[in-house]
Amino acid sequence: MKILVIGGGNMGKTYAQSFLRSHIVQTEEMMILEKSAPRAAELQKENIGNICSSPEECLPIADLVILAVKPQDIDDLFIRLKDLVDPQQVFISIMAGIKISTIKQGLGIEKVIRAMPNLPAQIGMGMTAFTSTDEVTRIELTMVQNLLNTTGKSIYVDKEELLDAATAISGSGPAYVFYCMQAFISAAKSMGFSDPEAELLTWQTFKGAVELFHKNDLTCEEWISRVASSGGTTEAALDFFSKENVGHRLQGGAHAARDRAIALGTEKSS
Repeated sequence: MKILVIGGGNMGKTYAQSFLRSHIVQTEEMMILEKSAPRAAELQKENIGNICSSPEECLPIADLVILAVKPQDIDDLFIRLKDLVDPQQVFISIMAGIKISTIKQGLGIEKVIRAMPNLPAQIGMGMTAFTSTDEVTRIELTMVQNLLNTTGKSIYVDKEELLDAATAISGSGPAYVFYCMQAFISAAKSMGFSDPEAELLTWQTFKGAVELFHKNDLTCEEWISRVASSGGTTEAALDFFSKENVGHRLQGGAHAARDRAIALGTEKSS
């Protein structure tokens, strides 16, 4: 199976490295199309497949094509690719906001998978939601999910609109975590800890809490009750969060992110 990644940026490179590391493909079966000469030269040094400068030399021989370019580049990209595609090729798009219908029309193809990865994919801890057109076979979907799982975990969703929700939760989610971490780092510093101490206290606490949740069957509510005792310090903080509607506001932020994802999709398809 020959795989072509169009776009040698962070995510394109992450996919190529992950596929090779998992031995799903060999180096000679991995191709990256990168239009930037300086970036292509950098990729050449990393032994992550054949680095191509034009679609003519790689697209016709690819079985699977991953579109990992910026959404604003799609019009030019479609013009360059349309006459070279094969109806049997499977296309995976990780372009934020670009609907499947736009890709089908732009390239004149039917086998399209749209995926929403996130930043931790770079360290094999990513979360990807994906969906597909009916023309993608079950075997092809299984193959794609195996590829996506080399970067972490993945879930298939039946409705494309759920990718906007996934964008709001897992796609943007790492930034929410960093936002909360920064708040606690700042609080720790204001209480007298040095920068390194504040960062250690915070990140190890977040990491430990996530591992506890992951390795047990308790809900978040049950874990909260185990940490918080009546009249204690944790309860004082939780009471403050409740009075300030912190939980509701965090949910509101996720909904705002989803609404923006929907708007971006509408703008790109109009």
